[in-house]
Amino acid sequence: MAKKRKPPKLTEQDVRSEALAQALEKQDMAAVALALRNGNTIVPLLKPGPRDNPLDGGEVWTFRDPATGDVALLLFSDARHKPANLPPAFGVYSPQWLRTFLAAHADEITTVFLDIAGPHPMQADPSELLRALDL
Repeated sequence: MAKKRKPPKLTEQDVRSEALAQALEKQDMAAVALALRNGNTIVPLLKPGPRDNPLDGGEVWTFRDPATGDVALLLFSDARHKPANLPPAFGVYSPQWLRTFLAAHADEITTVFLDIAGPHPMQADPSELLRALDL
């Protein structure tokens, strides 16, 4: 029987976008767009994808406001900024994935929160992010 290979362990650099963290610290939307266009983003997952299927990245967790029904996508510059009350799993996704996800759910997602629990939270309109990712 073939020996199963364990997936590589994620390093601190794998679960952090320094460019996004710096852009959020400055509250600079142009720098945030540039960071999202050129680096990975941390996304909370309701359920991670199966280990034996690298094409299945899992099920993204979104927040639905019970009062209004509005849906928010949460993105993080660092896995450590993800609040403990969210599901424990997270995905590290590319700019292409983010663009595809936002486009596919454009009618549903009403806002995007970046590092919602801090240290430098920001909110963006999904259509603005899509335009930034298309540049």
